[in-house]
Amino acid sequence: MLKVLDHLEEWLIALLIGVATLIIFVAVLHRYTLDMAATWEWDALYDALFTINLGWAQELTIYLFVWMAKFGAAYGVRTGIHVGVDVLINNLQENIRAKFVLFGLFAGALFTGTVGSFGVKFVWHLAHTSQITPDLEMPVWIVYLAIPLGSFLMCFRFLQVAWSFYRTGELPQHDHARVEGLEEEVEAAQETGLPECVLIGEAISIAEEKEHIHGAHLPDYDRADALSSKEEGRK
Repeated sequence: MLKVLDHLEEWLIALLIGVATLIIFVAVLHRYTLDMAATWEWDALYDALFTINLGWAQELTIYLFVWMAKFGAAYGVRTGIHVGVDVLINNLQENIRAKFVLFGLFAGALFTGTVGSFGVKFVWHLAHTSQITPDLEMPVWIVYLAIPLGSFLMCFRFLQVAWSFYRTGELPQHDHARVEGLEEEVEAAQETGLPECVLIGEAISIAEEKEHIHGAHLPDYDRADALSSKEEGRK
């Protein structure tokens, strides 16, 4: 069930940012093509483009990015992407550190749950009014529905991470060198006997280790020659 929710969350974020990017691209292309048609006096093209109204594109893009940000924040809690100042916490004793981490996670859950609760009341109030958006002329409560949905999902993610930390003592860590779906390709390559893929971060680490080991075993005169050659290369 949680995997279904995870995939739904990821696909929703990808869909929102993809649609927003596509709309902005089409709107900018339409604007510049219309200006070009007016400059070069292409009357047929200008008349055809002028009938296309994309005045709603900017407004819809803003709403899509708001929804993406709300659900992206919940995704960040689950994957550990959010930036945190944990220098002091990590230097504490393990049992004390665990208490502070749990306190922070429960505080985040309390805050997002509170925002979601107020968001429900706010959306409920808007739903009983006739307010609409300026360009799209859609009910305003649909736009603000992102507040309770995104906040409650983020609250759930905080509780999920807190439960996982209580059981395992580990927080989600985001690996910038990890590519989603690459592990399955590596396993398939192992089964078929094909060469395995190596992540960029792993390749850099392996190269640095080899260079360090190679430099440590160099004689003094070789090391001096290597340093002198580097200095000459810089000059």
